[in-house]
Amino acid sequence: MNAFTQATSPPLHSQTTAKPRLRPSLPVVRSCLSGRESVADRRVIVASTLGLGLGLFAAAAPGARAESWGTRSFLLERFFQPGLSPEDAVARIRQTAEGLHDLRGMLDTMSWRYVIFYIRLKSAYLSQDLKNAAATLPEGRRRAYVSKANELVDNMAEFDYYVRTPKVYESYLFYEKTLKSIDDLVEMLA
Repeated sequence: MNAFTQATSPPLHSQTTAKPRLRPSLPVVRSCLSGRESVADRRVIVASTLGLGLGLFAAAAPGARAESWGTRSFLLERFFQPGLSPEDAVARIRQTAEGLHDLRGMLDTMSWRYVIFYIRLKSAYLSQDLKNAAATLPEGRRRAYVSKANELVDNMAEFDYYVRTPKVYESYLFYEKTLKSIDDLVEMLA
């Protein structure tokens, strides 16, 4: 047994010798432009290549591109919210009214977080839509429209406050007030 233990070699990892690892060299990138072209020309080529790679076209104005997207552009304008026509604003107010009516299920299950997200999302653009929709009304009805719009904004702010608290009775109370004021507003816009 003694001869057997002496004949065995040490573990494999101690026998390996550390070989220096060679880092692969990176390829050298050189410009293929001739010396007479300036740095500005190179930048134009790079910008147009990058623009085509992103699906943008260098010929269109930045605002026109963003309007055709209809949302936001973090690359060119940081944040862009397109203005809607008065008719589209009225349609979005009607859609908001339908969405607020469908919110009752979330209130019944006390899904406060989702209610807060929905209220804040809708109130973020509702003020702009209310201003745009005022253009569709004749001068005689604008004063009543403005008072109803202010009432709607105040009720939504109170609704948001009580949902954040969360106070159940007050939340339902201001939910009903918000529904009544937005229904009156949609009726005025019809």
